Amino acid sequence: MDLLPLLAAAAAPAQKIGQHAPSTPGVGGALVGLVLVLGLILGLAWLLKRVPGLQTGARPSDSLRIVSMLSVGAKERVMVIEVGKEQLLIGVTAGGITALHALPEPLAVAPPPALPNFAELLAKRLRKET
Repeated sequence: MDLLPLLAAAAAPAQKIGQHAPSTPGVGGALVGLVLVLGLILGLAWLLKRVPGLQTGARPSDSLRIVSMLSVGAKERVMVIEVGKEQLLIGVTAGGITALHALPEPLAVAPPPALPNFAELLAKRLRKET
């Protein structure tokens, strides 16, 4: 009879499913993992600042700078840029950049406006609200 082996297999004690799977890490393991990931992020940020070849951002240049800028639309601007000793008037749009004119004599560069003292502004605001 073929039923006898099936009955014997059914009567055998069942094994627990997942008994060989590793247990989930506790809160301590999760915190250690979080600290390691944060340390890796901070370490890479420090390394990016210290190693000169890894920086990908644009650096300010001594030979190229914006002298003046005027917005003439939502995405359109007219700019005077200085390239070396020469100043150019350019038009900047969403579609591209166009050289409009080479200035025969350079514009006078206005000094940047002085920033107000933050401590004085804060003290003034606090006195008004109190």
